[in-house]
Amino acid sequence: MEQNKENILLVTSEFPPLPGGIGNHAYNLAKHLKINGFNTSVITDQRSKSQTERDFDSKLKFKVYRIRLKRFRVFMYVERIFLMLKLIKSNKIVIASGKFSLWMVAFCSLFYKRKYIAVIHGSEVNFSNPILKKSINASLKKFQKIVAVSNYTKNLVSHLKLKNVIVIPNGFDKSKWINTSKECINLKGDPKLLTVGNVTERKGQLNVIKHLPDIITLYPNIHYHCVGLKTESGKFNEEAKRLGVESYVTFHGKVEHENLISFYSNSDIFVMLSNVTRTGDIEGFGIAILEANYFGLPAIGSLNCGIEDAIKNNKSGILINQDITEDFKNAINEVITRNKEFELEAKSWALKHTWNIVIQQYIKEIN
Repeated sequence: MEQNKENILLVTSEFPPLPGGIGNHAYNLAKHLKINGFNTSVITDQRSKSQTERDFDSKLKFKVYRIRLKRFRVFMYVERIFLMLKLIKSNKIVIASGKFSLWMVAFCSLFYKRKYIAVIHGSEVNFSNPILKKSINASLKKFQKIVAVSNYTKNLVSHLKLKNVIVIPNGFDKSKWINTSKECINLKGDPKLLTVGNVTERKGQLNVIKHLPDIITLYPNIHYHCVGLKTESGKFNEEAKRLGVESYVTFHGKVEHENLISFYSNSDIFVMLSNVTRTGDIEGFGIAILEANYFGLPAIGSLNCGIEDAIKNNKSGILINQDITEDFKNAINEVITRNKEFELEAKSWALKHTWNIVIQQYIKEIN
Protein backbone atom coordinates (compact mmCIF):
# COMPACT_ATOMS: atom_id res chain seq x y z
CA MET A 1 0.00 0.00 0.00
CA GLU A 2 1.26 3.49 -0.88
CA GLN A 3 2.44 5.31 2.22
CA ASN A 4 0.49 8.44 3.21
CA LYS A 5 2.50 11.58 3.84
CA GLU A 6 0.73 12.27 7.11
CA ASN A 7 2.55 11.43 10.31
CA ILE A 8 0.12 10.70 13.15
CA LEU A 9 0.99 10.84 16.84
CA LEU A 10 -1.43 9.01 19.15
CA VAL A 11 -1.25 9.95 22.83
CA THR A 12 -3.13 7.49 25.03
CA SER A 13 -3.61 6.90 28.75
CA GLU A 14 -3.65 3.10 28.27
CA PHE A 15 -2.01 0.63 25.93
CA PRO A 16 -1.69 -3.18 25.83
CA PRO A 17 -0.56 -5.73 26.78
CA LEU A 18 -2.23 -4.92 30.12
CA PRO A 19 -6.05 -4.90 29.81
CA GLY A 20 -8.27 -1.87 29.41
CA GLY A 21 -10.90 -0.66 26.94
CA ILE A 22 -9.12 2.62 26.12
CA GLY A 23 -5.89 0.72 25.52
CA ASN A 24 -7.64 -1.81 23.30
CA HIS A 25 -9.11 1.03 21.26
CA ALA A 26 -5.78 2.88 21.01
CA TYR A 27 -3.90 -0.22 19.91
CA ASN A 28 -6.40 -1.00 17.15
CA LEU A 29 -6.54 2.61 16.02
CA ALA A 30 -2.73 2.76 15.72
CA LYS A 31 -2.51 -0.67 14.12
CA HIS A 32 -5.14 -0.02 11.46
CA LEU A 33 -3.90 3.48 10.67
CA LYS A 34 -0.51 1.86 10.01
CA ILE A 35 -2.11 -0.84 7.85
CA ASN A 36 -3.74 1.94 5.82
CA GLY A 37 -0.40 3.61 5.15
CA PHE A 38 -0.10 6.28 7.84
CA ASN A 39 3.15 6.81 9.71
CA THR A 40 1.91 6.14 13.23
CA SER A 41 3.62 6.49 16.59
CA VAL A 42 2.26 6.21 20.13
CA ILE A 43 3.00 7.89 23.46
CA THR A 44 1.72 6.06 26.53
CA ASP A 45 2.71 5.22 30.10
CA GLN A 46 4.69 2.26 31.30
CA ARG A 47 2.24 0.28 33.44
CA SER A 48 4.49 -2.58 34.49
CA LYS A 49 8.22 -2.94 35.20
CA SER A 50 8.28 -6.46 33.82
CA GLN A 51 9.65 -7.41 30.39
CA THR A 52 6.10 -7.98 29.06
CA GLU A 53 5.56 -4.48 27.67
CA ARG A 54 8.99 -4.33 26.01
CA ASP A 55 8.38 -7.70 24.35
CA PHE A 56 4.95 -6.56 23.18
CA ASP A 57 6.24 -3.26 21.75
CA SER A 58 9.14 -4.92 19.93
CA LYS A 59 6.71 -6.91 17.75
CA LEU A 60 4.69 -3.89 16.61
CA LYS A 61 5.06 -2.26 13.21
CA PHE A 62 4.86 1.24 14.69
CA LYS A 63 6.90 2.99 17.36
CA VAL A 64 5.67 3.11 20.97
CA TYR A 65 7.22 5.60 23.42
CA ARG A 66 6.55 4.63 27.05
CA ILE A 67 6.89 7.12 29.89
CA ARG A 68 8.78 5.22 32.58
CA LEU A 69 7.08 4.54 35.87
CA LYS A 70 8.25 6.85 38.62
CA ARG A 71 7.50 7.03 42.29
CA PHE A 72 6.33 10.63 41.98
CA ARG A 73 3.77 10.94 39.18
CA VAL A 74 4.53 14.61 38.60
CA PHE A 75 7.87 13.64 37.02
CA MET A 76 6.00 11.43 34.55
CA TYR A 77 3.82 14.39 33.58
CA VAL A 78 6.88 16.55 32.96
CA GLU A 79 8.59 13.86 30.87
CA ARG A 80 5.40 13.32 28.91
CA ILE A 81 5.08 17.01 28.04
CA PHE A 82 8.69 17.29 26.85
CA LEU A 83 8.38 14.15 24.73
CA MET A 84 5.12 15.36 23.19
CA LEU A 85 6.56 18.77 22.35
CA LYS A 86 9.52 17.04 20.71
CA LEU A 87 7.44 14.61 18.63
CA ILE A 88 4.68 17.01 17.63
CA LYS A 89 7.23 18.85 15.49
CA SER A 90 7.31 15.92 13.05
CA ASN A 91 3.59 15.00 13.14
CA LYS A 92 0.83 16.80 11.26
CA ILE A 93 -1.98 15.10 13.16
CA VAL A 94 -2.17 14.47 16.92
CA ILE A 95 -4.83 12.22 18.43
CA ALA A 96 -5.53 12.24 22.18
CA SER A 97 -7.33 9.31 23.81
CA GLY A 98 -8.04 9.06 27.54
CA LYS A 99 -7.89 11.41 30.52
CA PHE A 100 -4.33 12.73 30.85
CA SER A 101 -3.99 12.78 27.06
CA LEU A 102 -6.74 15.37 26.68
CA TRP A 103 -5.05 17.69 29.16
CA MET A 104 -1.54 17.23 27.80
CA VAL A 105 -2.36 17.52 24.11
CA ALA A 106 -4.56 20.57 24.75
CA PHE A 107 -1.61 22.20 26.53
CA CYS A 108 0.82 21.34 23.72
CA SER A 109 -1.61 22.78 21.15
CA LEU A 110 -0.73 26.22 22.51
CA PHE A 111 2.76 25.87 21.00
CA TYR A 112 2.23 24.12 17.64
CA LYS A 113 -0.42 24.50 14.99
CA ARG A 114 -1.47 20.99 14.05
CA LYS A 115 -4.68 19.06 13.46
CA TYR A 116 -5.74 17.93 16.94
CA ILE A 117 -8.33 15.17 17.36
CA ALA A 118 -9.74 13.97 20.69
CA VAL A 119 -11.25 10.53 21.22
CA ILE A 120 -13.60 10.48 24.23
CA HIS A 121 -14.77 7.24 25.79
CA GLY A 122 -16.94 8.29 28.73
CA SER A 123 -15.41 8.46 32.20
CA GLU A 124 -12.86 11.13 31.29
CA VAL A 125 -15.67 13.58 30.39
CA ASN A 126 -17.92 12.65 33.31
CA PHE A 127 -15.95 13.59 36.42
CA SER A 128 -18.01 14.35 39.52
CA ASN A 129 -15.18 16.61 40.76
CA PRO A 130 -16.05 20.12 39.42
CA ILE A 131 -12.41 21.20 39.03
CA LEU A 132 -11.51 18.13 36.97
CA LYS A 133 -14.68 18.55 34.93
CA LYS A 134 -13.89 22.20 34.13
CA SER A 135 -10.33 21.34 33.14
CA ILE A 136 -11.51 18.65 30.72
CA ASN A 137 -14.18 20.97 29.26
CA ALA A 138 -11.52 23.64 28.65
CA SER A 139 -9.22 21.06 27.06
CA LEU A 140 -11.87 19.82 24.63
CA LYS A 141 -12.26 23.32 23.19
CA LYS A 142 -8.66 23.13 21.92
CA PHE A 143 -9.42 20.26 19.49
CA GLN A 144 -10.53 20.67 15.88
CA LYS A 145 -12.41 17.37 15.98
CA ILE A 146 -13.85 15.29 18.81
CA VAL A 147 -14.74 11.63 18.25
CA ALA A 148 -17.13 10.05 20.76
CA VAL A 149 -17.21 6.24 20.83
CA SER A 150 -20.98 6.21 21.49
CA ASN A 151 -23.99 8.51 21.34
CA TYR A 152 -24.17 8.35 25.12
CA THR A 153 -20.62 9.69 25.38
CA LYS A 154 -21.44 12.44 22.88
CA ASN A 155 -24.37 13.49 25.07
CA LEU A 156 -22.01 13.86 28.05
CA VAL A 157 -20.45 16.89 26.36
CA SER A 158 -23.63 18.28 24.80
CA HIS A 159 -23.70 21.12 27.36
CA LEU A 160 -20.54 22.53 25.76
CA LYS A 161 -22.49 23.08 22.52
CA LEU A 162 -19.49 22.07 20.42
CA LYS A 163 -20.13 21.77 16.68
CA ASN A 164 -17.24 19.43 15.97
CA VAL A 165 -18.32 16.26 17.84
CA ILE A 166 -19.04 13.12 15.82
CA VAL A 167 -19.73 9.50 16.80
CA ILE A 168 -17.57 6.64 15.54
CA PRO A 169 -18.60 3.44 17.33
CA ASN A 170 -16.05 1.20 18.94
CA GLY A 171 -14.86 -1.83 17.05
CA PHE A 172 -13.22 -5.19 17.62
CA ASP A 173 -10.33 -6.85 15.84
CA LYS A 174 -11.70 -9.94 14.10
CA SER A 175 -8.20 -11.14 13.16
CA LYS A 176 -7.50 -11.65 16.86
CA TRP A 177 -10.00 -14.53 16.91
CA ILE A 178 -9.18 -16.24 13.60
CA ASN A 179 -7.02 -19.37 13.37
CA THR A 180 -7.03 -19.78 17.12
CA SER A 181 -7.89 -23.14 18.64
CA LYS A 182 -11.07 -23.32 20.69
CA GLU A 183 -10.02 -25.36 23.67
CA CYS A 184 -12.98 -27.24 25.08
CA ILE A 185 -13.69 -26.39 28.71
CA ASN A 186 -16.51 -27.61 30.86
CA LEU A 187 -18.30 -24.63 32.34
CA LYS A 188 -20.88 -25.41 34.98
CA GLY A 189 -24.38 -24.04 34.75
CA ASP A 190 -27.53 -24.11 32.67
CA PRO A 191 -27.76 -21.41 31.52
CA LYS A 192 -24.19 -20.14 31.79
CA LEU A 193 -23.88 -16.36 32.24
CA LEU A 194 -20.58 -14.65 31.43
CA THR A 195 -19.03 -11.24 32.10
CA VAL A 196 -15.56 -10.39 30.76
CA GLY A 197 -13.94 -7.34 32.35
CA ASN A 198 -12.26 -5.98 35.43
CA VAL A 199 -14.29 -7.00 38.50
CA THR A 200 -15.38 -3.54 39.62
CA GLU A 201 -18.42 -1.50 40.54
CA ARG A 202 -18.51 0.01 37.05
CA LYS A 203 -18.58 -3.30 35.19
CA GLY A 204 -21.61 -4.38 37.22
CA GLN A 205 -20.80 -7.92 38.35
CA LEU A 206 -22.29 -7.07 41.74
CA ASN A 207 -25.61 -6.18 40.11
CA VAL A 208 -25.82 -9.67 38.61
CA ILE A 209 -24.99 -11.26 41.98
CA LYS A 210 -27.75 -9.26 43.68
CA HIS A 211 -30.29 -10.58 41.17
CA LEU A 212 -29.29 -14.23 41.57
CA PRO A 213 -31.42 -15.13 44.66
CA ASP A 214 -34.56 -14.45 42.64
CA ILE A 215 -33.19 -15.78 39.33
CA ILE A 216 -32.34 -19.21 40.75
CA THR A 217 -35.98 -19.79 41.65
CA LEU A 218 -36.65 -19.92 37.90
CA TYR A 219 -33.27 -21.33 36.81
CA PRO A 220 -31.96 -23.49 39.68
CA ASN A 221 -28.92 -24.67 37.64
CA ILE A 222 -27.79 -21.23 36.49
CA HIS A 223 -24.15 -20.22 37.03
CA TYR A 224 -22.41 -16.87 36.67
CA HIS A 225 -18.82 -16.84 35.36
CA CYS A 226 -16.70 -13.70 35.85
CA VAL A 227 -13.50 -13.40 33.80
CA GLY A 228 -11.12 -10.50 34.43
CA LEU A 229 -8.84 -8.93 37.00
CA LYS A 230 -10.15 -9.69 40.50
CA THR A 231 -10.00 -6.07 41.64
CA GLU A 232 -13.10 -6.14 43.86
CA SER A 233 -13.88 -9.87 43.75
CA GLY A 234 -13.31 -10.31 47.49
CA LYS A 235 -16.00 -7.78 48.36
CA PHE A 236 -18.38 -9.14 45.73
CA ASN A 237 -17.84 -12.71 46.92
CA GLU A 238 -18.70 -11.64 50.47
CA GLU A 239 -21.99 -10.24 49.17
CA ALA A 240 -22.65 -13.50 47.31
CA LYS A 241 -22.12 -15.39 50.60
CA ARG A 242 -24.47 -13.05 52.42
CA LEU A 243 -27.15 -13.64 49.78
CA GLY A 244 -26.60 -17.40 49.81
CA VAL A 245 -25.54 -17.59 46.15
CA GLU A 246 -21.79 -18.10 46.52
CA SER A 247 -21.96 -21.53 44.88
CA TYR A 248 -23.58 -19.96 41.79
CA VAL A 249 -20.67 -17.58 41.07
CA THR A 250 -17.08 -18.23 39.95
CA PHE A 251 -14.37 -15.56 39.67
CA HIS A 252 -11.89 -16.99 37.16
CA GLY A 253 -9.50 -14.04 37.16
CA LYS A 254 -7.61 -12.92 34.06
CA VAL A 255 -7.27 -15.73 31.52
CA GLU A 256 -5.08 -16.25 28.48
CA HIS A 257 -6.49 -15.29 25.09
CA GLU A 258 -6.98 -18.91 23.97
CA ASN A 259 -8.95 -19.67 27.14
CA LEU A 260 -11.09 -16.56 26.67
CA ILE A 261 -12.21 -17.98 23.34
CA SER A 262 -13.37 -21.07 25.21
CA PHE A 263 -15.43 -18.96 27.61
CA TYR A 264 -17.11 -17.14 24.73
CA SER A 265 -17.71 -20.40 22.87
CA ASN A 266 -19.11 -22.34 25.81
CA SER A 267 -21.33 -19.77 27.53
CA ASP A 268 -25.00 -19.01 26.85
CA ILE A 269 -25.51 -15.31 27.61
CA PHE A 270 -23.07 -12.42 27.95
CA VAL A 271 -23.98 -9.97 30.71
CA MET A 272 -22.81 -6.41 31.40
CA LEU A 273 -25.05 -4.65 33.92
CA SER A 274 -22.81 -1.62 34.29
CA ASN A 275 -23.18 1.27 36.75
CA VAL A 276 -22.26 4.92 36.79
CA THR A 277 -20.01 5.19 39.86
CA ARG A 278 -19.92 7.99 42.43
CA THR A 279 -16.82 9.47 40.77
CA GLY A 280 -18.50 9.51 37.36
CA ASP A 281 -16.82 6.38 35.98
CA ILE A 282 -19.04 4.91 33.27
CA GLU A 283 -19.07 2.28 30.55
CA GLY A 284 -18.45 4.21 27.33
CA PHE A 285 -19.19 1.32 24.97
CA GLY A 286 -18.23 -2.27 25.89
CA ILE A 287 -15.92 -3.93 23.35
CA ALA A 288 -16.28 -7.32 25.07
CA ILE A 289 -19.94 -7.33 24.02
CA LEU A 290 -18.96 -7.28 20.34
CA GLU A 291 -16.37 -10.00 20.92
CA ALA A 292 -19.01 -12.17 22.58
CA ASN A 293 -21.45 -11.45 19.74
CA TYR A 294 -18.85 -12.62 17.22
CA PHE A 295 -19.12 -16.08 18.80
CA GLY A 296 -22.92 -15.95 18.62
CA LEU A 297 -23.30 -15.02 22.28
CA PRO A 298 -26.29 -12.67 22.84
CA ALA A 299 -25.81 -9.90 25.43
CA ILE A 300 -27.89 -8.40 28.21
CA GLY A 301 -26.69 -4.91 29.08
CA SER A 302 -27.53 -1.71 30.92
CA LEU A 303 -29.52 1.20 29.63
CA ASN A 304 -28.29 4.76 30.22
CA CYS A 305 -24.65 4.19 29.30
CA GLY A 306 -22.53 3.53 26.21
CA ILE A 307 -23.74 -0.08 26.10
CA GLU A 308 -26.85 1.27 24.35
CA ASP A 309 -24.68 1.59 21.23
CA ALA A 310 -23.01 -1.80 21.70
CA ILE A 311 -26.27 -3.79 21.71
CA LYS A 312 -28.90 -3.75 18.99
CA ASN A 313 -31.90 -4.07 21.28
CA ASN A 314 -34.00 -7.22 20.84
CA LYS A 315 -31.67 -8.30 18.03
CA SER A 316 -28.08 -8.87 19.24
CA GLY A 317 -29.24 -8.75 22.85
CA ILE A 318 -31.50 -6.92 25.28
CA LEU A 319 -31.09 -3.61 27.12
CA ILE A 320 -32.52 -3.36 30.63
CA ASN A 321 -32.49 -1.28 33.80
CA GLN A 322 -29.63 -2.97 35.66
CA ASP A 323 -31.35 -2.55 39.04
CA ILE A 324 -34.65 -4.30 38.23
CA THR A 325 -34.51 -8.04 38.86
CA GLU A 326 -37.74 -8.76 37.00
CA ASP A 327 -36.33 -7.12 33.85
CA PHE A 328 -33.19 -9.23 34.10
CA LYS A 329 -35.21 -12.41 34.60
CA ASN A 330 -37.43 -11.60 31.61
CA ALA A 331 -34.40 -10.83 29.44
CA ILE A 332 -32.77 -14.18 30.27
CA ASN A 333 -36.01 -15.96 29.46
CA GLU A 334 -36.40 -14.08 26.16
CA VAL A 335 -32.84 -14.85 25.04
CA ILE A 336 -33.22 -18.55 25.89
CA THR A 337 -36.61 -18.78 24.15
CA ARG A 338 -35.35 -17.09 20.95
CA ASN A 339 -31.81 -18.40 21.21
CA LYS A 340 -31.16 -19.21 17.54
CA GLU A 341 -32.56 -15.89 16.36
CA PHE A 342 -30.43 -13.94 18.85
CA GLU A 343 -27.34 -15.97 17.95
CA LEU A 344 -27.60 -15.11 14.24
CA GLU A 345 -28.32 -11.45 14.91
CA ALA A 346 -25.41 -11.23 17.36
CA LYS A 347 -22.94 -12.55 14.79
CA SER A 348 -24.28 -10.20 12.12
CA TRP A 349 -24.09 -7.18 14.47
CA ALA A 350 -20.48 -7.95 15.43
CA LEU A 351 -19.37 -8.11 11.80
CA LYS A 352 -20.64 -4.55 11.29
CA HIS A 353 -18.15 -3.35 13.92
CA THR A 354 -14.86 -4.85 12.77
CA TRP A 355 -11.89 -2.48 12.80
CA ASN A 356 -11.39 -2.69 9.04
CA ILE A 357 -14.81 -0.98 8.78
CA VAL A 358 -14.42 1.40 11.74
CA ILE A 359 -11.00 2.67 10.63
CA GLN A 360 -12.44 3.99 7.37
CA GLN A 361 -14.57 6.43 9.36
CA TYR A 362 -11.44 7.68 11.16
CA ILE A 363 -9.56 8.07 7.88
CA LYS A 364 -12.46 10.08 6.46
CA GLU A 365 -12.21 12.51 9.37
CA ILE A 366 -8.42 12.68 9.20
CA ASN A 367 -8.50 13.51 5.50
